[in-house]
Amino acid sequence: MEYVIVGDERGLFIPELSDYPLGKRLLRGLRLIHTHLKEEPLSDDDLTDLAMLRLDLIAALRIAPSDAHLAIQTASLVPPTEAKTPYRVDPPQPLSRFQMDFTAFVTSLEASLEKALKGAKEVEAGEERGILISVTKLSHEEAVDSIEELKELSRTAGVAVLDSFIQRPRQFSPRYLVGEGKMREVVIRALQLGATLLVFDQELTPTQIRSISEMTELKVIDRSQLILDIFARRARSLDGKVQVELAQLKYLLPRLTGRGVQMSRLMGGIGGRGPGETKLEIDRRRIRDRIAKLERELAELSHGRYQRRQKRVKAGLPIVSIVGYTNAGKSTLLNTLTKSTVFTENLLFATLDTSTRRLRFPREREVIITDTVGFIRSLPKSLMGAFKATLEELQDADLLLHLVDCSNPRFEEQVTQVENILEELELAEKPRLLVFSKSDLLPELKGKDPLAFMKVRHIARRLGAIFISARDEKSLEPLLAEMERRFWA
Repeated sequence: MEYVIVGDERGLFIPELSDYPLGKRLLRGLRLIHTHLKEEPLSDDDLTDLAMLRLDLIAALRIAPSDAHLAIQTASLVPPTEAKTPYRVDPPQPLSRFQMDFTAFVTSLEASLEKALKGAKEVEAGEERGILISVTKLSHEEAVDSIEELKELSRTAGVAVLDSFIQRPRQFSPRYLVGEGKMREVVIRALQLGATLLVFDQELTPTQIRSISEMTELKVIDRSQLILDIFARRARSLDGKVQVELAQLKYLLPRLTGRGVQMSRLMGGIGGRGPGETKLEIDRRRIRDRIAKLERELAELSHGRYQRRQKRVKAGLPIVSIVGYTNAGKSTLLNTLTKSTVFTENLLFATLDTSTRRLRFPREREVIITDTVGFIRSLPKSLMGAFKATLEELQDADLLLHLVDCSNPRFEEQVTQVENILEELELAEKPRLLVFSKSDLLPELKGKDPLAFMKVRHIARRLGAIFISARDEKSLEPLLAEMERRFWA
């Protein structure tokens, strides 16, 4: 017996179960046996506790005031299936007849839960397993598009997506963003599937992260944090690493929280700060100091980039910058045009650092061509601020090649997102050339969805876009001809 809890007729308070953490085990290693004073059956609160706390078993001793006999009712978790609740509730029976070999019961239950989990989703060792949640007032179609993109971001970050939820409430919950009932449903589903992570499509406030974390032991992150994690993995240059660390610290600073007041300051003013500071205050001060140092580094790096750009401008060569939504094929196009070997992969933000190459035309003409970081909807403000330094490259461009993945069903929205970001960066007046890439995938689209294919062709004509396949040099001839016309006609 680990805990004896005294409640009242309304309920009881279960203490923190930190000595029995959920980790590799799917069950807590605890069972709850309690009394119901009015012979009522197991309540919704009981069953929620069973599922949320991952108890081995919950049992209620049903006491009837007019009867000397006791009855018992039990409930336990069951393997996840789409048609059933996450638990099984047994009918009540007289306590005198109740028999259970608990060791055999819980061994069998754990084995069946483990088997169901393995069958549901094969996950590589060490890989995070996530549940995605979107809480939005957008239309259902837009919400689905957004969460599909979140799935791609998760895949890029190495997260295996087990399930996803979309809620379109009349108003957002200030505490959980999603409604409390829905939040409990999500957490129960996550525990059923063996998830380790909850990923929100919307940015969470520090209060919301804290409230959700109090409800569950799962890790809780939002879209911004996921993007920051991808950027941290992808940054290779000193510029990129400094910018990512700066963005991460700016994101983290308002979200730092501390517990306890044992080491709080005993006095204020001069002489009362040093050892009396809380760990939280020390952490905040260190982060602010680090942010100031990184901003100085970034300013120095920016000055170096400015000098290099000035040299290119003095050389009198036209400058072309490739911009576009992430995974539109910008690095692949740069490689094909300039015979380079910039890293490419079918992932969002596969390349993060700016690459600059020379592109030679016939008749000994040359341009400087740069590949910049990809754009994405809801890009964290901290990242926009940090990457303005890298995107300074666009200021000197004589032409922006706006690359669009025309095989993507959301390509129209992606065009709009890129246009909005260019406007934010005060680049809306720059000359632009719209290029529809991945045209080699259009025959397949025509076979699957003729209307979607016709829509792509119609929009390309209306916007004056050039079709290319970045992997096929012959398809680039119209693009090269148009660039020559723009610079030397």
